Amino acid sequence: NNVQNGPAKLLDVLALLEERLRDGLVSGQVGTVMEVYSPEAFEVEFLDSPGRTVAVVTLKRPEVLALRHEPAAATS
Repeated sequence: NNVQNGPAKLLDVLALLEERLRDGLVSGQVGTVMEVYSPEAFEVEFLDSPGRTVAVVTLKRPEVLALRHEPAAATS
């Protein structure tokens, strides 16, 4: 699932593409989708290393990159 090409799903892991200093978040920070409001907007929870919540924010697709554990199929 590439968030840029499709809707985010519950529990997708995303990386923030831009700083949101007002929320205590920096570019590259990793979060988890906790709620899907629409194909364009979802709530993402960001945790620190010990597992405490740093922020819960509503983000839109262009603000994040979906992280994958499996390689995408090669296309020719």
